[in-house]
Amino acid sequence: MNVYVRDLSRELGRRGIAVDCFTRSQNPAVPRITKELGPNGRVMHIPAGPETPYDKNQVVNHLPQFVQGVLDFARREGLTYDVIHSHYWLSGLAARHLRQAWGVPIVQMFHTLGQMKNAVASGPQEWETDRRVQAEAEVMSFADCLVAATPLERAQMVWLYGANAGKIIVVPCGVDLSLFRPVRQDEARQILGLPAGRRVVLFVGRIEPLKGIDTLLRAMAMLASDGASKQKDLSVIIVGGAPGAGAAQVKSELERLQRLQAELGIEHLVTFMGAQNQDTLVYYYSAADVTVVPSRYESFGMVALEAMACGTPVIASKVGGLAFTVQDGQTGFLVPDRDPELLAAKIRSLLDDDDLRRRLGGQAAHWAGRFGWPVVADQILGVYDQVRSAARPLAQVCSG
Repeated sequence: MNVYVRDLSRELGRRGIAVDCFTRSQNPAVPRITKELGPNGRVMHIPAGPETPYDKNQVVNHLPQFVQGVLDFARREGLTYDVIHSHYWLSGLAARHLRQAWGVPIVQMFHTLGQMKNAVASGPQEWETDRRVQAEAEVMSFADCLVAATPLERAQMVWLYGANAGKIIVVPCGVDLSLFRPVRQDEARQILGLPAGRRVVLFVGRIEPLKGIDTLLRAMAMLASDGASKQKDLSVIIVGGAPGAGAAQVKSELERLQRLQAELGIEHLVTFMGAQNQDTLVYYYSAADVTVVPSRYESFGMVALEAMACGTPVIASKVGGLAFTVQDGQTGFLVPDRDPELLAAKIRSLLDDDDLRRRLGGQAAHWAGRFGWPVVADQILGVYDQVRSAARPLAQVCSG
């Protein structure tokens, strides 16, 4: 979601559209206004509750303070806006109060849905709160327009929440094609300090049960036990983490995965690299022979799109938006989630067939080209045009 907000805002800013992004302050040392969105883009850090990373389920208690902070800022600066583009359920709730004050329409995106996360959770400890699910339904009822990343997400809003299908517009997520581009594998591995002769399987994403890393580890154990797979040449790189409020959950899940590694006897195959910035991710994607996205649920699958833009084939669970983002047999493969045996078979087919891997990688890069931010921004601007109530120079406010 953060990548989406940042990259869309930058693309709009390049077109001369003013974008103000309001977010909750997590560090009092960070200036209240930053220019990290590039030309015509600003981020406003609004105090609301403790100025530290904070449990997302507690942030809702501080929304009145956040909304008042946004209103006070706009009043002091003499600002008016044409569109509120809110992201995630918390920002949707804030947007309702901002609309009341400003009289401008709301375009809402959720990025993930609480009911879908609950449907694939392995136990109560992974459930989203009733408050979130209720709030998502409320936001769907009052927002002027809802943006879904795929036709399936649109259908889920209608089936699970009773949303009005007539106000849901499907616009895919975008990818920065100037950053995520094919880099020669030997060059990428040299930059990262990775050995040239190994076959590299890559995972990128948050370290949480929903991402299905345990399925990947079980699949790799099957490959390692197969003499034909030349396990001594295998390497699994796991890139991901979560800062601040998510650190405790990451630590717990990481410990669980490391115990599973030991049980499977594959500690020597797997390296946890922690979170990496996007400028480095392009080299991980390019260094890999295959990127695996074994999630139980994804509303779109940004990692899959980034990997494909780098010319790396993707093997992904056939769930949520991944079923639309990855073209089975063309840009990679789709497999049932939580099926390590079939996942292992598909990984083996790519690792053992250089021609197949290169062909799918080339097709993946070509496919990803249609998701560049200029194309996606055109579609989002079309959405804004539909909901605007006043014909004045466009300015956008983001809440994330």
